[in-house]
Amino acid sequence: MSLFKARDWWSTILGEKEEFDQGCLCVADVDNSGSGQDKIIVGSYMGYLRIFNPHPVKPGDGVQPEDLLLEVQLREPILQVEVGKFVSGTEGLHLAVLHCRKLCVYAVSGTLGNVEHGNQYQLKLMYEHNLQRTACNMTYGPFGGVKGRDLICIQSMDGMLMLFEQESYAFGRFLPGFLLPGPLTYSSRTDSFITVSSCRQVESYKYQVLAFATDADERQETEQQKLSSGKRLAVDWVLNIGEQALDICVVSFNQAVSSVFVLGERNFFCLKDNGQIRFMKKLDYSPSCFIPYCSVKEGTINTLVGNHSKMLNVYQDVTLKWATQLPHIPVSVKVANLQDLKGVIVTLSDNGHLQCSYLGTDPSLFQAPRVDSREINYEEFDAEMKELQKIIKEATKPEDILPKSEKHRDLIVTAEVSPDLDAESQAIDSEVKAEAVPSVTVKITIHSRVTAQKPNLTVCVQAPLAVTCDQFVFDDLEPDSSETVVLSAFLKGNCSPSELEGNCVVSYSTPTELNPEGILKVAQCNFRLPLRLICFPAQPSKAANHKLTIDTNKPPISFLTIFPDFVDPSEDDQANVLGFQFLTGSKTTLLASKTSQRYRIQSDQLEDLWLITKELMLRLEEHFKKQNCKDFACTFSGSIPLQEYFELIDRHFELRLNAEKFQELLSERAVQFRAIERRLLTRFKDKTPAPLQHLDTLLEGTFREVIALADAAEENQANMFQAFTKLKSATHLVIMLISLWQKLSTDQVAILEATFLPLAEDTQELGWEETVDAAISYLLRTCLSKSSKEQALTLSSQLCMPKDTSRLKKNITLFCDRLAKGGRLSLSTDSATQQTAVMPGGCTTIPESDLEERTVIPGSAATFPNHGQIAKQKSKPGLSTRICRVEAYQTHASNYSKCV
Repeated sequence: MSLFKARDWWSTILGEKEEFDQGCLCVADVDNSGSGQDKIIVGSYMGYLRIFNPHPVKPGDGVQPEDLLLEVQLREPILQVEVGKFVSGTEGLHLAVLHCRKLCVYAVSGTLGNVEHGNQYQLKLMYEHNLQRTACNMTYGPFGGVKGRDLICIQSMDGMLMLFEQESYAFGRFLPGFLLPGPLTYSSRTDSFITVSSCRQVESYKYQVLAFATDADERQETEQQKLSSGKRLAVDWVLNIGEQALDICVVSFNQAVSSVFVLGERNFFCLKDNGQIRFMKKLDYSPSCFIPYCSVKEGTINTLVGNHSKMLNVYQDVTLKWATQLPHIPVSVKVANLQDLKGVIVTLSDNGHLQCSYLGTDPSLFQAPRVDSREINYEEFDAEMKELQKIIKEATKPEDILPKSEKHRDLIVTAEVSPDLDAESQAIDSEVKAEAVPSVTVKITIHSRVTAQKPNLTVCVQAPLAVTCDQFVFDDLEPDSSETVVLSAFLKGNCSPSELEGNCVVSYSTPTELNPEGILKVAQCNFRLPLRLICFPAQPSKAANHKLTIDTNKPPISFLTIFPDFVDPSEDDQANVLGFQFLTGSKTTLLASKTSQRYRIQSDQLEDLWLITKELMLRLEEHFKKQNCKDFACTFSGSIPLQEYFELIDRHFELRLNAEKFQELLSERAVQFRAIERRLLTRFKDKTPAPLQHLDTLLEGTFREVIALADAAEENQANMFQAFTKLKSATHLVIMLISLWQKLSTDQVAILEATFLPLAEDTQELGWEETVDAAISYLLRTCLSKSSKEQALTLSSQLCMPKDTSRLKKNITLFCDRLAKGGRLSLSTDSATQQTAVMPGGCTTIPESDLEERTVIPGSAATFPNHGQIAKQKSKPGLSTRICRVEAYQTHASNYSKCV
């Protein structure tokens, strides 16, 4: 037995699933037996009132039936119990029980028993007060210096002190500046009430000041304790302790010395009667309760402080004298005299563990056994060591950390997209203004090879696409079991998406021997939605504002072969030309040359070229892959449409500026609206009516302005989302054209995507323009720099919204120019690595029709040489590419944006 454990003298567990708090414990001779022995009174939030008189045969015994004197169940929760002289005409002790809306005073009496069952105790109600306000806590004492009786003061939750002169209600006063109730006590030496306010100040109020102030219910004398406004009280003294108080107690063992003890969250204070600090003690733990008691040393006071580490510390002033371990966290502690044993420590936990303990040193009866001497068997030790090392090696295998192949995964998720559109569209709440919005069925199957707990499926598609249901929760999956869900995808927003890819993510946990709750794991898969979901066949258009020409190294393939879902086999004219009509209204035309190896895509909107161009390249690659053709390649020799791309950037940035302006205007109008409200409220509360001076008209006008600005801001937000979607589509197109033009590798394309598409979602705090500008500036300073002077430049570490887009457009143009002059993107850190400059190549024009002329974008910010010009040029011997290091998080952000 440890020396520093509290010695259990008597203990018991009160009820089942009952809750207790600070005011639920009291010790006193409540039955007026005159023996000087205290009884333990305990009340619970469940309404049970119990009175104990412990009589253990030997220390550590449990509760005996005769130890429980009384147990009754009251109808309401018990907030606090106190014992005092609460009944007029007698100086006997009575029990006061505080409920939420009631104060009851009882008399506890015992009757001598003539049989072995012992004495019988009864609880008799003397009087009660129904409270009009919800009570928080109470205190008692001889208020005003009365002799032979105690008065009661109750603090309500809204800051009213209600004083009762035993059977009658005296008066009520409101505390000034009240917000939340704090601990309350009474000092008989100064005849004042002391509390701790929500301002973290100890405040003292004289009883005489309370008594002579304006009555809180003066205007409604017939109904006591009704809501009304009282006179602000004058505080006697104030002390700022800087923390919230848990409890407060007044100690007056000697009339010459009186102290106020305050237990804070990190300190406990000892104050004089006038509020001056006598001493304070900083605690290195979180306290839960305390109780000061008389010390054997003159001029000092002992204090018991319980904490949340199940410890009970004994202090003499500020000196720690003893520390003892408790079996529970105490919420209330008292010192009592029980069965001729003085100074018994009574503690109560929040779940009803009531214990009476004492501090002492019982002798330990444990003796260490003798160690038998024996010879060491090294062979057994070696065998045991090998076995333990084998277990450790098996437990630390990295198999669960590294990604497994698909056939070895615990759970596999697959998504199957239906080749045909739904016969009956499942689109709901679509904003598209087309006659019919199609939908396609996606079938997702989850197959588990092990026990999967709490599987949760999330389906993500990129807005403005949507699904009928994106969250699925399943029951636990048994080994070799499957779950299948079916949902539909459709176009919800009134703009074309920038991606048709979707993602399925399944989170689950697999239990192990060491972790029965399971280890969290994730499985995912991607799927691609069909192009027919957002567009349908239409008549080709000859005139278009934007044209792109893609060169290949293979003869052109008939559209009847690669676009069977968009052409009619009976119409031969669709073999080389095909029209696509988007659900949002725009049209795109696709042409295949009859004599050369080229395809042309043209449309009135630059962003509409992206999805058709990507679909064309994917279907061409799939077609030649089926024919086992491995050398198929696409190139681009035209001009990068930077000028049209910059117009989309300017449009998006303009909407961001408008959003800022709307936010500022809304803030101004909201301030104006609140100011008018305050003035109107002041006029209405004034006792002497005054003219409104058109404040109501001004309030109504300001309200309409706020609503109009909110509507405009909401509309601008929707337009900004559409502009960002178009910008992402155009950015994908520019990235693809640059990669085809410069024949970039997969790693270089990943760097390009991380540079131009770093964000999955555009916000006012972090926008696309400043993020891309910082990424391009980094590349220009590192791998695309011309000299060491550029590499020495430092970039700003803080991203903020720029004033305009001139710097961004200049950097994009410079970026393309550096690539055209032989610059290369690389993740290699070897500065000696050099790559041969690959200059763009071109092809001759297609002389078939006006639709197939060479694409030249007038006003383009970057024009690049054609094949004939490059053939005449000689490569410079000093031309080399520079090495750049792009932060790994950019590639990660790109992958994340694709998933989302």
